[in-house]
Amino acid sequence: MPTLTVWRYDTAAGAGSAEVRLKVATERKLLTVHDAITVTWMPADDKPVIGHVAHATASAAGKGSVLGALVGTLVLAPAVGAAAGASIGAVAQRLRGTGIDADVLANVREALRPGSSALLVLSSDEDIEAIEPLLHDDAVLVHAALDDDAPELLREALARRQQPQEPEQT
Repeated sequence: MPTLTVWRYDTAAGAGSAEVRLKVATERKLLTVHDAITVTWMPADDKPVIGHVAHATASAAGKGSVLGALVGTLVLAPAVGAAAGASIGAVAQRLRGTGIDADVLANVREALRPGSSALLVLSSDEDIEAIEPLLHDDAVLVHAALDDDAPELLREALARRQQPQEPEQT
């Protein structure tokens, strides 16, 4: 079963060490990585830096990162009040059928803030109980089980998002 896991740290450097732990988890066959990104948000910056994690098992390599697009959409959307809820709702609507709902998106958005970093992993065959000990004590884990076809549906949603919209015919 596919999962979305966010390993969140209270420092901008935490996600870098999480990459090493992810590699260890992959080598131990605790999960199969489909896509993985780091999000590093320096305290004085307006936006985070999103980096794609190169992984031997990451099928997203060369195809564009679905997690990068997801985080970009959440971070660039309005972050306060009713506008934040509306933007999360709109993203959740586009991702309907993946298992990523408005609550998961709100948790991901909350995890990404200035001065923090995170490693986001879209994976399958994940043994969450075996992965948790690999996290530092300061890490917060956000975990969501996804529908079986979520990786493909996320890629399709990304493809639709990147295609220019044609004007409607009247």
